[in-house]
Amino acid sequence: MSDDANEDEVSTQNTVRERADESRIKLWLLMGANRQLVTGVLAGSFFGLFMIGSLLEPTLSELLQTRGIIESLYAQMISALITGVILVVTISQLIISQQNGPLGEQRTRMSETLDFRDYIKELTDKPAPADPSAFLREIIDATQQRAETLDETMESTDNDDLRDEVDEFVDSITGNAETVRNKLEGAKFGTFDVVHASIDYNYSWKIFQIERLLADYEDDIDEEQHDALEDLRRSFAMFGPAREHIKTLYFQWELINLSRYILYAAIPALLVSGMMITFVDATTFTGVILGIETLLWVVAITFTITLVPFFLLTSYILRIATAAKRTLAIGPLILRDSQG
Repeated sequence: MSDDANEDEVSTQNTVRERADESRIKLWLLMGANRQLVTGVLAGSFFGLFMIGSLLEPTLSELLQTRGIIESLYAQMISALITGVILVVTISQLIISQQNGPLGEQRTRMSETLDFRDYIKELTDKPAPADPSAFLREIIDATQQRAETLDETMESTDNDDLRDEVDEFVDSITGNAETVRNKLEGAKFGTFDVVHASIDYNYSWKIFQIERLLADYEDDIDEEQHDALEDLRRSFAMFGPAREHIKTLYFQWELINLSRYILYAAIPALLVSGMMITFVDATTFTGVILGIETLLWVVAITFTITLVPFFLLTSYILRIATAAKRTLAIGPLILRDSQG
């Protein structure tokens, strides 16, 4: 089907999984799953792969007798860990620097925030909530109410095609709004739930469809219907920057958490690496456990511990990068791999 034909379809897939056409498990691992759980899965997978070394020849103890594997391996890990800690400190400094600035800049930020809250007050006829999930729910409620108003104004039209398209469009908006509102209910900022739910509100496609309806049926739409479409478009236009603002705050929140977790994990990782270099050689651990030589167990466990900071970094960056990719564009610019 051509792009033009797709653009004529009033309703479309709304959730991230439907738009991305990817498996539920993949998206769950990339975005939905707890990041500590993903870190644990990565660590467990690496540990299992490392233990496969017990099936290979020559054995690890034989290699250690001829090569300084442990010393070189853990020395490199210490260097990598120190570099990683420096990177974490740099990220933290960048985030903190965005919060600092002269009084004039802080006043401008406050003024712009209050102006946007005033816009939302005009849109919803009530003060904007302070809670991020409630804030987004209010905008979604406003879009649904204005969609219902549009549906009512179209009852007087004589154009059956216009009427059918608006009915389908309003049904799509209502269904999407109810789904996202339910996901936002009880969602707390600091978890991914708020951002994840907001990504499922496909506002970009809806803005485009309003613009298309205005253009395709320009001669069939009266002033009241035109105003209803414009009011609906403005309500969707408010959702875009609101979502982007909350998403940006969440990314900063997560990067700060990531920095803290990596620092926590780097300390035992550095300690383990130092102890392995200092105290362990081919003769330190002898015998077998569960049919596998003890030395292999020790190296597998300790090496996995040294990699935990990097598994943490991987799990968090996977979520942030995936969410950023799905929301690259703002407004009615729909990318093939983003779709608003």
